[in-house]
This record gives sequence, C-alpha cells and structure tokens, in this order.
Amino acid sequence: MVARLIMDRIQMINKHGIASLGTLIVCMVFPCLLHAQRTPPMGWNSYDCFGATVTEEEVKENARLVADSLKPYGWQYVVVDFCWFYPHPPGSTASPPPQFRLPDGSYVPWLPMDEWGRLLPDVRKFPSAAGGQGFKPLADYVHILGLKFGIHVMRGIPRQAVWARTPVKGMPGVTADQIANVHDTCSWLNTMYGLDMSKPGAQAYLNSLLELYASWGVDFIKVDDITQPYHAAEILGYRRAIDNCGRDIVLSLSPGETPLSRAAEVSRLANMWRLSGDLWDNWNQLRHAFDLAAAWVAYARPGHWPDIDMLPIGRLSLRGPVGPPRYGRFSKDELQTMMTLWCITRMPLMLGGHLPDNRPMDWQLETNAEAIEADQGPYQPALMKQSDTLVIWQSADTISHEHLFLAFFNLSDHPIKTVFRLDSLAVMAGWTKAGHRSACMLLRDVWKKESSQIGARQPLSVQLSPHGCMLYRISLCKTHENHP
Repeated sequence: MVARLIMDRIQMINKHGIASLGTLIVCMVFPCLLHAQRTPPMGWNSYDCFGATVTEEEVKENARLVADSLKPYGWQYVVVDFCWFYPHPPGSTASPPPQFRLPDGSYVPWLPMDEWGRLLPDVRKFPSAAGGQGFKPLADYVHILGLKFGIHVMRGIPRQAVWARTPVKGMPGVTADQIANVHDTCSWLNTMYGLDMSKPGAQAYLNSLLELYASWGVDFIKVDDITQPYHAAEILGYRRAIDNCGRDIVLSLSPGETPLSRAAEVSRLANMWRLSGDLWDNWNQLRHAFDLAAAWVAYARPGHWPDIDMLPIGRLSLRGPVGPPRYGRFSKDELQTMMTLWCITRMPLMLGGHLPDNRPMDWQLETNAEAIEADQGPYQPALMKQSDTLVIWQSADTISHEHLFLAFFNLSDHPIKTVFRLDSLAVMAGWTKAGHRSACMLLRDVWKKESSQIGARQPLSVQLSPHGCMLYRISLCKTHENHP
C-alpha cells in the first residue's frame, strides 16, 4: 500500500515536471502545498478601509472592481478581514471591538456560533449568511466573478465556547474547555483563547474549522495573532487541518514581525507570513520594510512568500481602524517606492484601499503590467547595495535569461544622483552563461513607460527624488550577436 502511494506520488510529480526529492517528500507529507498559490498572492483586503465593520455589500462592491479592472493584471483574491462574526450595533465603528464577561461567566455580546463552537458571520453585516449558510453565498458570488474568496481567522477557540463547553466535532466526549489554554489570550482582541495542541481534540477542532471553511468555498485564510508571539504548535495545526480539508486553501500568517529564527519552519508550513506589524501610510514604517525585505528574501520560493503587509493605497480608514478617513499620506514618489519594493522582492500584493474611491494615480499603480511582471514572473531578486540613502535591487529572469529588473531607491530626504555600470549585469542576468551578448541594452522605465537604448559599457546615470525610485526592465538589444 505504501509502495503504491509512493509510486502514485512519483507519477503525479513527473506529470507536473517536478524533479526534486525534497518536493516529493513535501508533497507526500503536506499534499496541499503542491497546489498552493505558486506566485505571490494578489488581491484586495477589507482591513485598511473598514477595520472590523466591513459589510457584505462593501465586499461585493470592491470585488466587482477587482474583477472588472484588476483581474486582467493578476489580482484575484477578495479577503474579508477581522471580526466578521462580531455583531456591531448599528453605527458602531469599534475596531477592535471588545467582548465582556458577565458575573455568571458568560459573555456579551454573544457571537454567532454553531453547535461545534465555530464562529459564523454576523447576519446584520452579511445578510446572505442567514439560515446557517455562512460565507457560502458570498464566496459563490466572488467565484462567479472569476475570483477567489478569503477570510480572516483569529487563532484559537472562542472564550464563549469554552464557557458553554461546546462539543468538539468528531471527538465524542471532548468539549471546548478541555482543549483551550485559558492562560493564552490575544493582547488586542479578547474573544479567543489559544488551543493546547497537546490535548486530544485540539487538532480535531482545527480540522472541523477548515472543514467548515472548505464547505463555504474559502480559498484563503489569514490566521491572526499567531506569529508574534510565534505559536509553533498551532501553526502546524492549521497546516495539517488545511491538508486534511480536501480543498486548496492559502495559509497566510499574521501579524509580524515573524522571528527570523523561525524562517526555515514557517517557510515550510505557510504560504505567506507577515514580516511586519500593520503597515500604514508612514514613511518610517516603509523605510523599515527595506530591512525586512533584505533579511527575508532568501526564504521565498514558489508557494511560500514572505509578506511585508498590505499596500495602503487609495482611500483608507473609512470606518477605522487607524486614523480618520483619508487618502493615504504617501506622496506619489513614496507610493511608487512602496509598489516597486514589493514587486522587485516578490512580496504578496494585497490592496487595502476602498477601490470605488481610487484616484487615477492609484489605478496606475495597480495596473502597471510591467511592475507586476517583476512580482509574478520567473524572477530571482537579489540585493546589490543598501546604505542609509541608496538601495539597489536586481531581479533576473531565471528561465529565458533574456531580461532583468533593476530598481534604485532613495531613502533620504534630499535628491541624489548615482552612476551604475551596466556591464556588471551580464553575469547576474545569466547572459554570459547563456551566450547572449550585445553592444547595447534596452532600458524600459517602468513607471514613466519610456524606452531607450544605451551602450552595454556606458554608465547609467540615475536621478532620484527624495523617497523616490526608478524601476527599469533591461534586456539586450536584438542583434545578430545575441545568439552565437
């Protein structure tokens, strides 16, 4: 039986052109990883514009714009962020909202929950969830648009389930109070206890959650309060539950900073994991993102992506969670710098702004096919230089070896000029090894959408505005010398 299983796996892997023994082992132990998102996930998330209070109609409104305007460029996920289960009073914008304990030990507000201790969407915010349908009608709506549907999940088990001693599905005689760690709580949202994964029934509870999410048609879960502090046993528990559920579901872990000491483990178990705390329209936070990208880029590979955070582009905080309603405070230069850093280092791209309020420059950022190519294409990013003022990244095509991306960033508060030797790119891009050579190079300014030619040995002079960047797509001029 085991031999037959191994042969089946080998035939499947050969069919898909995967040759490494390491991949074979991973596919046998964690089968869903074979099918997980192979390129950095791209989509929209409700948190930056609606905090804990997003409604079904607002999700649909943004989903329609993702489908109509962004899907051709690779955007595909629509993610409902936290507290979709919380019954906010009409007009309330509390984010995060509290739950209170009564003298008898019960909780108010009582969160919608099924008989197995699994939270359900609040039907006032998500009317289609009525009658126990959960998120299935909304997921179906998103899927009809040709997109994928995701939800935010708080780590652990509801405190009210522990008080009510709800049974654990599939574990006769086991109740919620027997698998909870009541000393393990989230510091910023008080609705959950952590799970004691050493207790019989803890894994079964997670399995039942993912079974429910799979029945709804969920394609992506963002598990929060799990990587800072780092909860190793529960991360493994979610990985196993996904692999047991029979549906391909992306596992995203939050918030950061994920400890770098856990890089090998988290990059094996998760499809994306947060490197930072919540990133807002703040230059100091964006400046720190350069250090995080440099530290983590080596751990990225198909299906497994370090994640700085969502992109705060466009209209933010319509109802919280941070600051007043506003267009992001980043300048146009800073927005291009952020988008360029995410793309050149191949980070997940999750938009946080309310798309119906997008300005022309927001759409220009989100629909630049060449910048997105750097993120989604077969490129291998590498840091070339990082100082207090100047950062240079390059990312070479690992398949055709015909072109690369080159990005310059000015981290200072004043304009700077730098000179770069283009002939140093030949080895990095694999052109020398592939036998490609030419006397000139084609430079494509990705943001200005302008092309030019320059001699292969001619220095490239780059002018950078404060907090600005330049992103070039570079290839050899097409001459008879290119292919000996």
